[in-house]
Amino acid sequence: MKDQAGRRRARRLAIGTAVVLALAGMNGPWLYRFGTEQYHQYTINKPEYKASNGHWQIIEFPKEYRQDTIHAVLLHTGKVLLVAGSGNNQENFDKKQFDSRIWDPVKGTIKKVPTPKDLFCTGHTQLENGNILIAGGTKRYEKLKGDVTKAGGLMIVHNENPDKPITLPAGTKFTGKANGKTFVSKDPVLVPRAKKVFDKTGKFVGNDPGLGRIYVEAQKSGAEYETGTQDNYRIQGLAGADARNTYGIAQKLALDKKDFQGIRDAYEFDPVAERYIKVDPMNEARWYPTLTTLGDGRILSVSGLDDIGQLVPGKNEIFDPKTKKWTYTPKIRQFPTYPALFLMQDGKIFYSGSNAGYGPDNVGRDPGVWDLDSNKFTKLPGLSDPNMMETSGAVLLPPAQDEKYMVIGGGGVGESKLSSNKTRLVDLKAKSPHFVNGPTLEKGTRYPQSSILPDDTVLVSGGSEDYRGRSDSNILQARIYHPDSNTFQQVADPLVGRNYHSGSILLPDGRVMFFGSDSLYGDKANTKPGKFEQRIEIYTPPYLYRDSRPSLSGGPQTIARGSSGTFTSQHASAIKKVRLIRPSASTHVTDVDQRSIALDFTTSGDKITATVPKNRNLVQSGWYMLFVDDDQGTPSVAQWVKVP
Repeated sequence: MKDQAGRRRARRLAIGTAVVLALAGMNGPWLYRFGTEQYHQYTINKPEYKASNGHWQIIEFPKEYRQDTIHAVLLHTGKVLLVAGSGNNQENFDKKQFDSRIWDPVKGTIKKVPTPKDLFCTGHTQLENGNILIAGGTKRYEKLKGDVTKAGGLMIVHNENPDKPITLPAGTKFTGKANGKTFVSKDPVLVPRAKKVFDKTGKFVGNDPGLGRIYVEAQKSGAEYETGTQDNYRIQGLAGADARNTYGIAQKLALDKKDFQGIRDAYEFDPVAERYIKVDPMNEARWYPTLTTLGDGRILSVSGLDDIGQLVPGKNEIFDPKTKKWTYTPKIRQFPTYPALFLMQDGKIFYSGSNAGYGPDNVGRDPGVWDLDSNKFTKLPGLSDPNMMETSGAVLLPPAQDEKYMVIGGGGVGESKLSSNKTRLVDLKAKSPHFVNGPTLEKGTRYPQSSILPDDTVLVSGGSEDYRGRSDSNILQARIYHPDSNTFQQVADPLVGRNYHSGSILLPDGRVMFFGSDSLYGDKANTKPGKFEQRIEIYTPPYLYRDSRPSLSGGPQTIARGSSGTFTSQHASAIKKVRLIRPSASTHVTDVDQRSIALDFTTSGDKITATVPKNRNLVQSGWYMLFVDDDQGTPSVAQWVKVP
């Protein structure tokens, strides 16, 4: 009986084994992938792996709170402002459905915020009082050639009357003298008065006409309404002297692609009231502008596409937070859109060459140092892959006093397939500053995200090899750059691909959040439309998987430049660094706010006394995160400190 039972068990085992082998044959690849993924999850969650490589966590908001986040700003309340506007979605734009969210990364709460205008592709920066200045955005979405049904383009309106300006309302009709075709303005335009011109002897020689720019389009659809050459246009509805003195001149008015158009609107976002407050609009409409804080607390606004979809022709302007007014800078200086412009310790502006793309490929592309007062621009030599600076990243390496910058990756102009695996370093304190190559990336990388960490390293993550992640080219890699050794350290790979319309923010607890990504296509063959990435991902660096971290409490909430503040820490004797880190305002691989400033400090018992440097170009007024690092390089949770 025992032998018969044993034989039955053997037969069952043989049959079971055969079934398993047959199933494995049919499902081998699936079983392999399943096993591989399970092992990978096991590996990346092991404590020793996290201690060496850090860890990534995906956060998915409840459906009613999700949005296509384009911009993110860390507020001094510890919360994060997430701005979508219309979120690169024509349907949202047409419905005037503009979104913002407030996310608390500690409590996990999310709040919807009424958003007054389409702040898609706006500019933003931190103000001294803790508010966020937000300027520019979208007036009109682009139309690709083939989707444009009415011929149109730029009309330059001339006013030769030196005695008065003239305003033409939206709907003004312009009729060509030679071609006889009529075009209609889409917006009102104010044309300034003419200027009287005199020769060296004081003799009057004529008038220099005032000029206004306006977008016009044909009254009806069709190619027959296109024009091929320049023409003068009389303005319907004007009579007498106004009719004689005011006229339009336009080049070709056609069915060509129409670019995005910007708005002049500007707001302050109040982090305490959690609402937008309207301030005076800019002089120029701007879409894709950069806002850079100057040493006196005023804000420089540069570049962008204007209200007719053309690059703002170097007419830069400054916002004064005290008067809430904008004034033009005295000189013209043109840059591509979203230029990476950083305030230097001598008050000049460093332009890394990094930009988001719109603009001529031969204007404003060279990196250099810009003296805002004299308008002198000194080019910096040595940049590798100079034709691949679009969608590159730029970061002021810690500590900021060293005035060393890194430029990361980048790609060719427009939808080019070119991408660079170079990093470039420049020391602006050197006798003859010039770029040298840093460590290379494994792949050519467009849209790399870089975040300063409180231990004087920089997290570099994500991006894609091709334009907007085309051909499934997202790069699921992260590296930590060590400025002291000029090396990259490979760390845990992110779980979510990030390319166009993405960014990263250092949080007060030392973690880094990543948002956005707007792939052009959803498959490797480029046959399916891409889907906007709405998930947040948090990276916890290796330093937060050590046995303990230093405590930090007490101390003043305000420390003036040149003054000191005393804080309490049970680990004061082990503290080796004190850093003041300016909170980020990130979009389109552009974050010129982030900087980490080294503070001199002393310790006594459980007290740490830190002193803020005097240079206002180094330490701009506003709120900062104050971190202390122990002898292992582990940072505290930040204390918020205001520099008035």
